[in-house]
Amino acid sequence: MEITLAALHGRWTTLVVRELLRGDCSYSELRAALPMLSDKVLSDRLAQLGQAGVVKRDRRPGWPPRVRYTLTPSGHRLGPVLQALWDWGEEASARDIGAESGRETSPVH
Repeated sequence: MEITLAALHGRWTTLVVRELLRGDCSYSELRAALPMLSDKVLSDRLAQLGQAGVVKRDRRPGWPPRVRYTLTPSGHRLGPVLQALWDWGEEASARDIGAESGRETSPVH
């Protein structure tokens, strides 16, 4: 579990993986899909994911050089992991909202 969390550490990392689960992307496509990320953060996250063996950087010849980012087979296996995290967060959020609404309507003794 620690290895998985280490590969996904850092704010926005899971969103980069989410975008790549939809298909390979160029850097500019990732920037457009995640406009709240700075260039530095996106570059850092792609490098981190590459070092973790989650993302592969494919540089294609030509001018200008074209670079595509794609998930490795190991990266694709993170899909169900991220879905489970999403589902857990949705359930926790619903519980928190239910608990808050219960507090608002319960009488004070």
